[in-house]
Amino acid sequence: MEKRKLICICCPMGCRLQVSTEEGKVVSVTGNTCPRGAAYAEKEVMNPTRIVTTTVRIVGGSEPVVSVKTAQGIPKEKIFACVRELESVEIEASVTIGDVIFPNIAGTGVDVLATKNVQKCTKNVHK
Repeated sequence: MEKRKLICICCPMGCRLQVSTEEGKVVSVTGNTCPRGAAYAEKEVMNPTRIVTTTVRIVGGSEPVVSVKTAQGIPKEKIFACVRELESVEIEASVTIGDVIFPNIAGTGVDVLATKNVQKCTKNVHK
């Protein structure tokens, strides 16, 4: 039996969890004060995911970049592939919160969304 210690991030209580696994399956979770802690522990041990936040270059916008994030958690091992794919992305202004900037990032089935509004630049900066 393998044991792993985690701190629950589902609420401010920060319960100290102990997860026991055997043959690749969770057999017990202790230390949680609510069912969300047990669910978090099992997911974190068996299939850890993370929300990725970064920026993407924008052309013709009032700002040079727009902040973006994955619509939901992606597998932890796909984080660097996600960031590498976004490094070369350049989009045209204007952008609205919630716009899909990159569909199916790194083959995860998860879209990358804009988290900020960026308008088209109205000034002629090349005088």
